[in-house]
Amino acid sequence: MLKKLLALSMLALAALSTHQTAMAHGGGQAKHGGVVATASDLTFELVASPDGAMIYVEDHGKPMAPTGLKGKLTVLNGAEKSEAELMVAGDKLEARGLKLAKGAKVVAALMTPNAKAITVRFTVK
Repeated sequence: MLKKLLALSMLALAALSTHQTAMAHGGGQAKHGGVVATASDLTFELVASPDGAMIYVEDHGKPMAPTGLKGKLTVLNGAEKSEAELMVAGDKLEARGLKLAKGAKVVAALMTPNAKAITVRFTVK
């Protein structure tokens, strides 16, 4: 019994020592005080604003102009649902007329210029 337990322990240790952790591509810390999520090899940061929300986009840790991106932001706060169009505003996307409350679930449904759909999910902290 002891030999069997020792053999299993050694096998588990060997498996753990060769295990490689998968890292999320492009993940990182919030640079604008928001919530970060990754999708389609890009990093998105959702930031609340007084009149809605902003999304900053990064590619491999470098800011990416959202030129040509369009879509919709949906906010689920308990049973309450609100939506707004995302529009390019300089170096970010903006959605107006939304309120991001703590704990709200937010979904950004985006379309790239070459018609690729990207869905990004956030939880407001």
